[in-house]
Amino acid sequence: MSKRAVILAGGKGTRLKPYTISLPKPLVPVGDMPIIEIIIRQLTKNGFDHITITVNHMADIIRAFCGDGSKWGTFIDYSLEDKPLSTMGPLKLITDLPEDFLVMNGDVLTDLDFGMFYNEHVASRNIFTVSAYSRDQKVDYGVLEVGINNKLVNFVEKPTTRYNVSMGVYMANRSILDYIPENQLYGFDYLMLDLIKFSNPATVKVHSGYWLDIGRPDDYEKACNDYEENKILI
Repeated sequence: MSKRAVILAGGKGTRLKPYTISLPKPLVPVGDMPIIEIIIRQLTKNGFDHITITVNHMADIIRAFCGDGSKWGTFIDYSLEDKPLSTMGPLKLITDLPEDFLVMNGDVLTDLDFGMFYNEHVASRNIFTVSAYSRDQKVDYGVLEVGINNKLVNFVEKPTTRYNVSMGVYMANRSILDYIPENQLYGFDYLMLDLIKFSNPATVKVHSGYWLDIGRPDDYEKACNDYEENKILI
């Protein structure tokens, strides 16, 4: 069965400056290859034979590097945004999306089994499946819980809260296109809230392996170190 993936690569990578001054974020190297090449290799290994890359900022550089995908044994084409459309808006421009397809950000490092993620979504007939990761968020202050008449009712020293956060990797059924407006900024957050609003919520699958979003310089440096230590599976 043919498998389709969409890589979202149209952002400016503002948070990752100065690395993204002269390069689009997906082409920033991690170890000996750009992050987008790592993603393409992973997708190809997991049976994805058609990859569409959504481009806007420095689109020609991404096209020149990735080409038609033949060097990785897959087929790559491109969808050009004339203006920024956020994360889900670009999907409306792709006219030949299949019944189910994978969508992911072009700056994600993970050992997620993309093939299994795809198959589980299809078998469950979900409208949208979000791959999630458990992250601990530590507050570096003493937290005051205040009650009636401004009286202290509890105190917690530097608490840690666990959240399930989106990994930037999704499986989608084509029916989500009905929620996405034409040629308008429409993000992942908008889609999640609209699906809840219309009683058709997304399904969340928590991943317990490796995941890192390289959107910030600190995370990028960690990704490079992890790559050198062979913690990232390619």
